[in-house]
Amino acid sequence: MKRIALLGMPNTGKSTFFNRLTGASARVGNWPGITVDLMSAKVPLGGAMAEIVDLPGIYDLHGFSDDEQVVRHFLENTPVDLVLLILNTSQIERQLALALQIKQLGLPSVLLLNMSDEAKKFGITVNTSSMAEQLGMPVVLFSAKYGEHYQEAMSVVAAAIGASHPVQLESLREKLQPDHQIEASMEAVLKKSVIIPERLSEQLSDRLDRVLLHPFWGILLFFAAMFLVFQAVFAFGKPLQDGVAWLLELFKDYALEPLLTGLPAPLHGFLIDGLYNGVGTVAAFVPVIVLFFLLMAVVEDTGYLSRAAFLMDALMSRMGLDGRSFVMVLMGFGCNVPALMGTRVMRSRPLRLLSMLVIPFSLCSARLQVFLFITTALFTAKQAPLVLFSLYLLSFATAILTALLFRKRFQNNEPFILELPPYRLPTLRQIVLRGWHEVHHFLSRASKFIVAGVVLVWLLTHLPFSAQPASPETWAGLIGGAMEPLLAPLGIDHKLAVALIFGLVAKEIVIGSLAVIFSLEGDALTRAIAQQMDWVQAYSFMLFTLVYTPCLSTIATLRSESKSLGFTLLSLGWSLGLAWTLSFAFYQGARALGL
Repeated sequence: MKRIALLGMPNTGKSTFFNRLTGASARVGNWPGITVDLMSAKVPLGGAMAEIVDLPGIYDLHGFSDDEQVVRHFLENTPVDLVLLILNTSQIERQLALALQIKQLGLPSVLLLNMSDEAKKFGITVNTSSMAEQLGMPVVLFSAKYGEHYQEAMSVVAAAIGASHPVQLESLREKLQPDHQIEASMEAVLKKSVIIPERLSEQLSDRLDRVLLHPFWGILLFFAAMFLVFQAVFAFGKPLQDGVAWLLELFKDYALEPLLTGLPAPLHGFLIDGLYNGVGTVAAFVPVIVLFFLLMAVVEDTGYLSRAAFLMDALMSRMGLDGRSFVMVLMGFGCNVPALMGTRVMRSRPLRLLSMLVIPFSLCSARLQVFLFITTALFTAKQAPLVLFSLYLLSFATAILTALLFRKRFQNNEPFILELPPYRLPTLRQIVLRGWHEVHHFLSRASKFIVAGVVLVWLLTHLPFSAQPASPETWAGLIGGAMEPLLAPLGIDHKLAVALIFGLVAKEIVIGSLAVIFSLEGDALTRAIAQQMDWVQAYSFMLFTLVYTPCLSTIATLRSESKSLGFTLLSLGWSLGLAWTLSFAFYQGARALGL
């Protein structure tokens, strides 16, 4: 089988091309000798199957960031039949150096100049034949986003892979020329094959940036935009959630219950009250999570998040961080794990560690499911978006507090460099793919952590069988009772304590465990929760869930990325202590005020 390495600079559309090429067949795997996971997929090319390996985005093969080291290690230790190099055509004068470095290595390569549509708007023209002759590799202009000239590009790739043979480098650095020689070669190639207007015409993005990058109004507009996202999630997501819950209830009443009639009571209870109610309650939130990610995809793919990083850099620098740290915190809203892995682009280890310390406070999609459920149960449709938005603000506040307290321990002097992409509207295909990947991610977790978690919760709430289910005499009741003296000052009872314990494995299990503990689902579970606690207890519980120890996957990533057990323990201990302190202060303060 042929192996193709997909290489390019960050923000060149490499992931868009990879998704278009592989569809839903991509997988994440660990490569020998490499301590990080790389995305790969098998696709038919040139009459045979080829494995596409998506390498981290890098700026330079000379660099010292973790991502650049991963790419060098891969090329030196893995035979490659072809390198697909993705560059941004509209920034060709700054990105061509990477193509020249690949040429020096002698690897069989194809240069795909992406975003040709944007380059055309800027008046940039490229003579691909001349450039191909000078670089010694095929060069194709195309647009991965809109699919323009995509088939032409794939025909060139198929021909190249068909004629290639595997190459494995031994010493990559020894083959690379010094930077000044690369610059001279790049100027020569650009002079012969690229025409760039002396002054690019002012685009809409320039006019927008005058407003959106304003040091004061820009920040206010960003948080206003995020608030509108939350409003839309509740306005459109709640009916979808109710519809899924209704379908699940119909399936249980008219298909599952008749099918399982006659089974022994313990087995019937396990399958219905444990497995189905637990997983079904979590599944009802899938449309809301998908909607959230679709809206965030629009914010991200338009180039607005890069602006947010630029806006926040001045504030972040006062906390020992920079704009990249802010982007990673925003990425953590989806999942903390890729956000932690994204810190590899930072060359400064202190900056990486401080960023990794604050990222777990991001309100990830798993926590979002918990908060959507609680806010729906306890707050009105008008109050719920405000409550959720306040939790996002508190997420930022805890990250800021953490950075301020630990910045002297992790001092950083690395400069912040950011290239702002032009504003773009994501295509419908990109939005659908993003939604599918989130559903796939949920189903993957459901088949592992969530199912295992709700099964274990059911066992703990029903053993021994001589005890009343979910009573203080069960194993779960005993565990919750042991923790109650610690959590009672926060307004968290023994049943919620059990849910929090299982939230250490995966935060999604919190909802499923509540369904198992109460032996209810859907509206019935929502009403039971509303009767169980008032809004002060509910907010205290959500506040604790927001800040306390992250999930098992995040903990494992913290350990592997930091390569320090001491740092991992520091992160866990700090988050747990801060969670207890904040919830205690809120709950006791609210009660003292008579709320």
